[in-house]
Amino acid sequence: MQQVARLPRPAATAIVAALLACAAAAWLLTAQHAASMMDGVAMMGAGLFLITWLVMMVAMMFPSVAPMTLAFASMTRFRGEGSVPTVLFVLGYLAVWAVSGLVPLGIQQAVIHIWMAPPSWLPRAGGAVIVVAGIYQLTPLKDTCLRACRSPLGFVMTHNFGGGLPAALRAVASHGLYCLGCCWALMAVLAVLGLMNIAWMAVIAAVFFIEKNVRRGELLPRGVGAACIVAGLAILAWPVLLGAPATM
Repeated sequence: MQQVARLPRPAATAIVAALLACAAAAWLLTAQHAASMMDGVAMMGAGLFLITWLVMMVAMMFPSVAPMTLAFASMTRFRGEGSVPTVLFVLGYLAVWAVSGLVPLGIQQAVIHIWMAPPSWLPRAGGAVIVVAGIYQLTPLKDTCLRACRSPLGFVMTHNFGGGLPAALRAVASHGLYCLGCCWALMAVLAVLGLMNIAWMAVIAAVFFIEKNVRRGELLPRGVGAACIVAGLAILAWPVLLGAPATM
């Protein structure tokens, strides 16, 4: 396996600072608009919804993706390819998550157009989603995706697609899918609890960062999965926990 030299400190600092600055700006923008948009998420148009989703992804994902970006930048610098592939890697990562936003958008649009008012079983459906998300946290597929995210340098060295911009696109598509496989379940939980709920956004973003970057963080999904299963079952039994009328 070929060796890859570490990035010079100024370059690494610049990359991390840029990612964190983008994340901070996204958190600030989300916080400024969360109160006014939280109750209106269901009525957003498709364009506004996807923009909101993308801003959320920058806020929640950029801190945890910094080590992978540094590893990819090290590889491209080793090949003498400059900074363009790294920029493309980050933009491609965002594109993967932007496309994933079509799923909650489709669900949102279906609820708006099929039912004028939320159906009585919707809170229990939300509880079922949380249970499924919790079960997924305990699966081998979650473990596989998390291992790829926890080993940035190993990932870029074992997913060597050659050089140039086409290679960068293939690399980011591969990593983006691993990241999506690692995180989609808790993003589904966030969708149930409230996409613009700053507190839950912060909690889930912290989970993503810890499980991907902190020593022994790979153990966290077990506890989070168990908590989701318990919480989802509780909502199935008592929908009022999710804001449903007590008579349901």
